[in-house]
Amino acid sequence: MKKEKFIPEVKSTLRSRSIEIPKSIYKASGITILGKRIKSLLFTTDIAIIKNSNASSIMAVYPFTPQLSITQAIIENSPVPVFAGVGGGLTTGQRSISIAIQAELIGAYGVVVNAPATNEVIKEMSDIVDIPVIATVASIHDDFIGKKEAGAKIFNVSAGSNTYKVVEKLRSELGYKFPIIATGGPTDETILQTIEAGANAITYTPPTSAEIFAGVMQKYRVDKKQ
Repeated sequence: MKKEKFIPEVKSTLRSRSIEIPKSIYKASGITILGKRIKSLLFTTDIAIIKNSNASSIMAVYPFTPQLSITQAIIENSPVPVFAGVGGGLTTGQRSISIAIQAELIGAYGVVVNAPATNEVIKEMSDIVDIPVIATVASIHDDFIGKKEAGAKIFNVSAGSNTYKVVEKLRSELGYKFPIIATGGPTDETILQTIEAGANAITYTPPTSAEIFAGVMQKYRVDKKQ
């Protein structure tokens, strides 16, 4: 009988209130990017959350025009690799490509383009930057073959409740070698379902600072009454 590995754990009293990713994510195979094995990506731009998490990387994508000052602040303060959003929807074309170049120069491990990014933009971006271009796939109808042929090195699947179905389709058509990142959903069950569908790494959305603070303040109020 094979003996299970024991992993010693050392904790800090002052850092006990940290964001720990679901252990089910460790079931993923991971993707080795620039020498780092990535299994979990924390979907946040909150530097306080980033500094107090055990995720293996950061997915710094946000619903505004990408700004170098934001990307730089995240990269400088993150203890783990950062994958930076560079547009592809409202912000596209040469502007998006320029943002990708700058993100690479300040240390991003990869650049993420939104689902609407054209194959032409992906092609030009991938020809210029040396880090991987990660193309977002939001629907089973996305032209993922075209995105791959244009130079996307990794797919980031974000299709809501249909994510695992999209992952299954990508995996069946692209084979087992192409790297796939996917959102895992809110439970261990949905995370494992996505991994079993073929995702190599999982994006996890943490609670917000406000949500965490609400729990802390509630505890303080209860303690004060006692």
